[in-house]
Amino acid sequence: MKGIKNIGILILSSACLQLSAQDAKMNTYVSNLMSRMTLEEKIGQLNLVTPGGGVATGAVVSQGVEDNIRKGLVGGLFGIYGPEKVRKAQDLAVKNSRLHIPLIFGLDVIHGHKTMFPIPLGLSCTWDTALIEKSARIAATEASADGLNWAFSPMVDIARDPRWGRISEGGGEDPYLGSLIAKAMVRGYQGNDLTKNNTIMACVKHFALYGAAEAGREYNTVDMSRIQMYQYYLPPYKAAVDAGVGSVMSSFNVVDGIPATANKWLLTDLLRKQWGFKGFVVSDYTSVNEMTAHGMGDLQTVSALALKAGLDMDMVGEGFLTTLKKSLSEGKITQANIDAACRRILEAKYKLGLFDDPYRYITEDRPAKEIMTDETRAAAREIASHSFVLLKNKNQVLPLKKSGTIALIGPLANNKRNMLGTWTIAGDFNKSVTIMEGIKNVASGITIKYAKGANITDDTTFAKHVNALGVEVETDAHTPQELLNEAVATANQSDVVVAVLGEAADMAGESSSRSDISLPESQQNLLKALVKTGKPVVLVLFNGRPLTLPWENANVPAILDVWFGGTEAGNAIADVLFGNYNPSGKLTTTFPQSVGQIPLYYNHKNTGRPYEENGPTKFKSDYLDISNDPVYPFGYGLSYTTFSYSDIHLNKSTIKPSETLSISTTVTNTGNYDGEETAQLYIQDVAASVTQPVKELKKFQKVFLHKGESKEVTFTLNVNDLKFYNSDLKMIYEPGQFNVFVGGNSRDVKQASFSLTAH
Repeated sequence: MKGIKNIGILILSSACLQLSAQDAKMNTYVSNLMSRMTLEEKIGQLNLVTPGGGVATGAVVSQGVEDNIRKGLVGGLFGIYGPEKVRKAQDLAVKNSRLHIPLIFGLDVIHGHKTMFPIPLGLSCTWDTALIEKSARIAATEASADGLNWAFSPMVDIARDPRWGRISEGGGEDPYLGSLIAKAMVRGYQGNDLTKNNTIMACVKHFALYGAAEAGREYNTVDMSRIQMYQYYLPPYKAAVDAGVGSVMSSFNVVDGIPATANKWLLTDLLRKQWGFKGFVVSDYTSVNEMTAHGMGDLQTVSALALKAGLDMDMVGEGFLTTLKKSLSEGKITQANIDAACRRILEAKYKLGLFDDPYRYITEDRPAKEIMTDETRAAAREIASHSFVLLKNKNQVLPLKKSGTIALIGPLANNKRNMLGTWTIAGDFNKSVTIMEGIKNVASGITIKYAKGANITDDTTFAKHVNALGVEVETDAHTPQELLNEAVATANQSDVVVAVLGEAADMAGESSSRSDISLPESQQNLLKALVKTGKPVVLVLFNGRPLTLPWENANVPAILDVWFGGTEAGNAIADVLFGNYNPSGKLTTTFPQSVGQIPLYYNHKNTGRPYEENGPTKFKSDYLDISNDPVYPFGYGLSYTTFSYSDIHLNKSTIKPSETLSISTTVTNTGNYDGEETAQLYIQDVAASVTQPVKELKKFQKVFLHKGESKEVTFTLNVNDLKFYNSDLKMIYEPGQFNVFVGGNSRDVKQASFSLTAH
């Protein structure tokens, strides 16, 4: 055993030496290159621009891009893809600039490149980090085949406010699950060797706290305590750094009153010194310039502040390019500030292998062989089906029979434009599969009667806002009443109604905050009319956020949340509707009854006068008009089968800090279908020096069970799982009593208790 241990030490030491040698080689190369660079060329490396001509991800397009590349005044490009376009741009840098420094090419590859997967919020509902990593691996392969080597992903912002449109782009409200997803995405993009031409550098965003924007309004102020930051909002970013993410993007919001883009505590003290991050930091789109509107000074002032704080690359705004030389001459920044940022950009290019081969990612025959293949589409279909969450299934309306007549009704039922969801820069909605097409593919024996039934919205002003990037909300030539009458007549001629309703793709996403997160009135009217027919109604719900669904939950027999499923959405939805796949998704965000409850999240803290269900209400922390409860809690999701949990068994009632605790339960499939369940373990620290939440997710396991089958599921906790941040921002544990909960969601759980001793 001693020999094995020594071998392990030797292997580790060898790996460390190899890494050290690689670092030394990189340092030498970069130092030699920088010694030949002019001040202007160093500043140029800090300049990230977009030439336009693609899908806009901001309001500004760079000017004079080609000329600046030739002058060595551009470090990277984003917004273009495809070997031919990327090669032309790289030629400008490598063949026409003085030092031939290659460009880095980035893009918003958020949930797939051209083969689109479910939106990230949907991906998170798989609770399957292997599938999530697989989606990022495929995205990296496709993006790199299109000449790219840098993805502005993953977005790991914790979000507790579904009014915020970008909740669609993250992993939900929980820091533990969010951290696992962050690691999986980074591994998927970067692999284990960034010099391989099928890997791309990840960029974790938005650092930091962007998901906590006040009022759920995009780009708005964030203000929270340090304990709140460390305990709930920072862990996913830290997880991405620990996974070796190559770059970080700063956020638009303020942190402790200072914009993140120029926050030295955030970008240097926390990110680099505390966490040991070695990559580079890029601003969000023109966020350097936008600090002027925050009240931080003119462009020269804010650019100097950002550089000194630890920002390395300026996206689009060109504040660095146009002001840093002047700031240096005036003593507002130092040469060391510029050199440090330039070095980190060059190191990233070195790690990507671009100095060895600037055309490493540019191979003209790769797109045809590696993009939108049968294999990638099959993976998209599989992953999408795993992301759907069955919210209700009264009287086992689902799965549907593959016979009879179905009324397929709704503005999203035969709508390619809205299958992919938000942030699909390179995605082609024309290649997506609609639900009508999917049903025909999966259940060819049925008769489909289709009616649009309603516009996505009848509010023309709202539709104009949604359609800012393209027409997603179309107003039919028929009147709303004519559409409704046709839908009711169609329903009456059918055995079952499948109503496909919800949001258009860009009703969620960046700059898509909503104050009312219910279904639009036009669709509510349609759904109520369909339910009134007395036919069984299945609501297939497209959404990029939790919606308020109290009426729908009370009155619609079956509800399947499909988020935005991506390229293969229609096929995957049909797979689930007809029972080819038994839904297993679980919510990663809480669905409120009303916007008045927001922010609403499962891991909240108690007040001194906590709400008690069915208890007295006066002088309690509650509402006069509704309960505190959500419609659907965190972790919730049904199956076509049912699962039961035995009482919890603990292998001991008291543990020492050096010991582990084993928690087991027997999960039984008590229904009529084979299915997959996600067993979830939560803890509560009953008494602590800093108030603790009522529950915190600590572990989960996915278990597949044949009908009638039982399996014992065992979780292991150690003292690290019981730690929390104290008022000094130190991770500590304290002896005392803990409650442990196990179940299929955060609400419906079995409970047991144990104690932790001091020694």
